[in-house]
Amino acid sequence: MMIGAGGLAVGFALGGIVLIYALEYALQRGVDSDALATAHGVAELVNVRALPQPVPVSGGQIVQVVDAKHRVRSASIGADRLVPLLRPDELAAARAGEARTVDGSRAGVAGPLRVVAVKAGPPDDPQTVLVARPVASMRESVNVVRTALLIAYPLLIAVLALFAWRVVGAALRPVEELRAGAETITGGDSSDRLPVPDSRDEIHRLAVTLNDMLDRLARSRTRQRAFVADAAHELRSPLANMRTELEVAQRIGDPAAVEDLLADVERLSRLVDDLLLLARADEAPGLVRAEPVELGALLRETAERYGAARVPVTVADGPPQWTSGDPQALRHVVTNLVDNAVRHATSRVTLAVVPDGFTVIDDGPGIPPADRERVFERFTRLDDARARDAGGAGLGLAIVQELVHRHGGTVTLADAHPGIRARVRLHILPGPPPP
Repeated sequence: MMIGAGGLAVGFALGGIVLIYALEYALQRGVDSDALATAHGVAELVNVRALPQPVPVSGGQIVQVVDAKHRVRSASIGADRLVPLLRPDELAAARAGEARTVDGSRAGVAGPLRVVAVKAGPPDDPQTVLVARPVASMRESVNVVRTALLIAYPLLIAVLALFAWRVVGAALRPVEELRAGAETITGGDSSDRLPVPDSRDEIHRLAVTLNDMLDRLARSRTRQRAFVADAAHELRSPLANMRTELEVAQRIGDPAAVEDLLADVERLSRLVDDLLLLARADEAPGLVRAEPVELGALLRETAERYGAARVPVTVADGPPQWTSGDPQALRHVVTNLVDNAVRHATSRVTLAVVPDGFTVIDDGPGIPPADRERVFERFTRLDDARARDAGGAGLGLAIVQELVHRHGGTVTLADAHPGIRARVRLHILPGPPPP
């Protein structure tokens, strides 16, 4: 604030100096122009040998006509007829076009005189017309303006500084409130917010935007905490089982404990892989790579791996259909959906290519409509799933949704009468890619 007021004062001071010099220059130029006009008029009369005596002038001007021997040949009323206004060296400079300022005592006038010179007369009798004009009134006008500025500028600067202090202070007060509010935010309380000013201006919009950012950060922090807590809970169970089985195997040397331990290790390995995949998806939501993928071939390749599954997995015939995406990620999507379908199916699982993607259908007990959105949340398991599959961690459908969203698609669940139909919609290419 003080720097701004100081800069304003310096700016006004420089403006005042420029104004004074510009005013003085303009007035002096006007005096010189009037004097030169009179000098040229008198020079024309001298050239035609029609100059009257005394030389007629107006406006308080003083005129002398001086010859080459520095003698006064003609003069206006009130002008000295014996002593020229300019000395020989000054006269030479004036004849070269330089206006001179001399003491008015040379012409019996109070204050300075502004003198200009114009050449006149024939070549054999060169003469010089001198025209002088008092400039005391001009100097007085400049001094009056200078005095007025010296008095008015400090007052003006003081008023403007006060005004700027009030206006800038009022404008920055919401910013200071935002700063103070930000200083109190610790991140521990999800309800921390910045104060929003009542004015509908840029500061108001900034505060709203920052609060929206805090909301997003709070939601992200909540999801992260829930994710860590759920992951810790899911990891605790297989680790506890492994410890128990190791202790039993150590005491009684039961070979069956080794098989149980391998099953728990496999379950733990799948859980860690799923957690790692979700963590990477959160860090880099975009696709790592994208290439053409034929959905029918992808479904058939996945179904072949389930030849020994509890229920048969078949692929319905359909025309080739291409999409662009990460083959490994799309393979993971299909595998997770088929795993989920095989786990709950009664007698069969059917895969099919549809015009905008593909479907995975089972004839199991289905999912209530109220839970079809919730099952895509991380670590969500319905009661039926918990009873029938103690090894599931509730991450399969969450991974499916995350990977499908990364491909710009959607995944939904609907009734299959009986069972459930999982439908994945993707961006379909208009034709097969070029070889």
